[in-house]
Amino acid sequence: MKYLMLFLTAFAGFHLTISAQESNNTAKEFQSLADEHRPIPLWFWNNTEVVPAEIKLQLEQIKKAGYGGVSILPFGKDFKPKYLTESYFDAYRASIEEAKNLGLKLHIYDEYGFPSGTAGDINGDGVGRFKQRYPHLTNKRLDKTEFLPKSSASFSVKLQEEGLMAVVAMDSLNYRRIDLSGNIKQGLLTWKVPAGAWKIMAFHCVDAGNSIMDYLDPEAADLYIAMTHEEYFKRFGSYFGNVVEGTFFDEPTMYYAEGRTWTPKFNEKFKKKYGFNPALLYPALWYDIGEETAEARNYLHAFRSELFAEGYIRKVNEWSNKHGVYATGHLDNEEILNAVGTSGDFMKTFKYLDAPGIDKIGGNRPAERFYKLISSAAYNWDKYRVMSETYGDMGNISWNQIFGIAMDQYAKGINTLIPHAVWYNDQKVTFLPELSLRNPLYADSLQIFNDYLTRLNVVLKNDARWLGDVAILYPIQSMQGDHYFDGPLGHYKGGVELPYLDYTDISVNLFDSLGYDHMYLHPEVLDEQCQTKNGKLVMNNKRQHNAFSVIVVPASNTISLSNLNKIQSFAEGGGTVIFSNQLPKQATIKKANASVASILDKMLKMDNVHFIDKPTVKNLETALASVKTPFLLKFEQDALPVIQKERDGKRNLFLANASQESKSPTFVLEGEFSLSSWDPHTGEITENPVGISFDGKTTRVHMELAPFKSIFLIEK
Repeated sequence: MKYLMLFLTAFAGFHLTISAQESNNTAKEFQSLADEHRPIPLWFWNNTEVVPAEIKLQLEQIKKAGYGGVSILPFGKDFKPKYLTESYFDAYRASIEEAKNLGLKLHIYDEYGFPSGTAGDINGDGVGRFKQRYPHLTNKRLDKTEFLPKSSASFSVKLQEEGLMAVVAMDSLNYRRIDLSGNIKQGLLTWKVPAGAWKIMAFHCVDAGNSIMDYLDPEAADLYIAMTHEEYFKRFGSYFGNVVEGTFFDEPTMYYAEGRTWTPKFNEKFKKKYGFNPALLYPALWYDIGEETAEARNYLHAFRSELFAEGYIRKVNEWSNKHGVYATGHLDNEEILNAVGTSGDFMKTFKYLDAPGIDKIGGNRPAERFYKLISSAAYNWDKYRVMSETYGDMGNISWNQIFGIAMDQYAKGINTLIPHAVWYNDQKVTFLPELSLRNPLYADSLQIFNDYLTRLNVVLKNDARWLGDVAILYPIQSMQGDHYFDGPLGHYKGGVELPYLDYTDISVNLFDSLGYDHMYLHPEVLDEQCQTKNGKLVMNNKRQHNAFSVIVVPASNTISLSNLNKIQSFAEGGGTVIFSNQLPKQATIKKANASVASILDKMLKMDNVHFIDKPTVKNLETALASVKTPFLLKFEQDALPVIQKERDGKRNLFLANASQESKSPTFVLEGEFSLSSWDPHTGEITENPVGISFDGKTTRVHMELAPFKSIFLIEK
């Protein structure tokens, strides 16, 4: 025992020494602005011929501006040298070699133009190189053809067998459905129609008529990677893992194909996973089919999203990791509240991606309401990098706006901001702002801003563990249960508006107004990674583990019985549950509907379970006031966006005032903390800042933050 105690004491001392060394190293990097933490912008090679001499000159300017590298984006019909030719790779080689000489990093952008997946067709030179080579592996669309046979009569019709996914008859009087696939002989469907009001629907997977790869097909993904990423690696493999540190994809989405993106092997893969043919579920993609509607739609939409996540996105991540780099990217139209028709299951899309990402661009698109979804996706699947491509097409915005957007993003979990953009030809800029030293609007403070981002990256771009008390259930099961194809909004806007959805309202009110950081929990993660322990909902990830005191269930129609059982167990263990606006009324599986109703009835009689009719700031504040477990952090006045992380057992906080008014926040931390303040705007470290006190139980912090200023509080 004596020797064990000596060992434990020695080990503890060793651990404290390592932690102190890590803290000292971080402080040095924070003040010295280590190059490895500098931001890496998109560098548009736009509508002009790029040449080695100008490449060298511009990279020197990029270095001088305080950037840490580039992600080269070939763009526009007049770009030269021709994409993927040896002349093109010669220009790329000049960039890589000069980047190495300057100590810059480079990310491989996977396309000519965007979105990823055509090899040049859209926003490029109009040549769909992928489709030219693999026309059978481009984007597919699910079409429906309807027939109205006469009741109690014989019916026959010629059907195209290629791409046929299902043929289903449905009686609109009682929703009875019959699989007619066995009634087809040599392309002729024959059927003796029973009594009733029948509709026959034939579902075909057809070519969507565009040049984009089939994002849902791993074979298409592999072939696209072979004609793009592999070509870079063949020539520049020795630079991967040192100069080349990452890959970037841009704007894949499922709103193509009129929002009905599909894939030929859908049924085959579905049956392999679930053990039955999905043919009888297909009508629910367009119609109400009775009590099984939500179940059918959850099966089909969820599986389509799974194929989307496991197709190009997973494949490019696996390729990147195999070649010594990490992968990031983002989807298109991420700001759609009901994302089933555009992104599918928006959180799960990023399950297999090293650095989930989002795009903050112009056009009054409120990406800021969705940053927490992206950072939550990272934490749910135990990642730590979170990316935002930021400022594209926002015009010549002010420095206050630029700084304000950045600090808001980092407070909400983003830790890799990719500035959009530096333009090779600054006379043909398509999307302002142009963020280079050549632009007199930004030249004076560009390095100051990049130094600021570098300091944010030093402290937050690492594998630190996120900390928070509040979870929000991501209501994807309800979205899937209520989504159908060809909705009135049109495919670009998601098709179907679900007015009851309030999950982002809850997030914004909790975070921006009340100062409660939170994590969205995906239903899959709640089932597989969470358990109730000592009154907490514990997420058992290896890196991003956490213990929640509160879970908020947003307005929903549908919830899985397994999720509700987990939430009930949490409530019975003493945890606080808040239902908002609309209670779930059905399960994801029809046979569990009665159980869902029974559990909800029991839960709503518990003192620690609350129902609020609207997720207003006041209603949320009132419900949270009943929580008996102390919060890790709680504001007393002037709540601000704040993120807490734990690294090497020490607490790191980042507070941001992205408003035009000075703020005087006061908050308490549960426990005793000795804190230093680190100013990311100047690099100044204050070891014993004023306004911090300990009352024997909690640490109280009071500070003053000027407009568009932020601060770190770092535990010593």
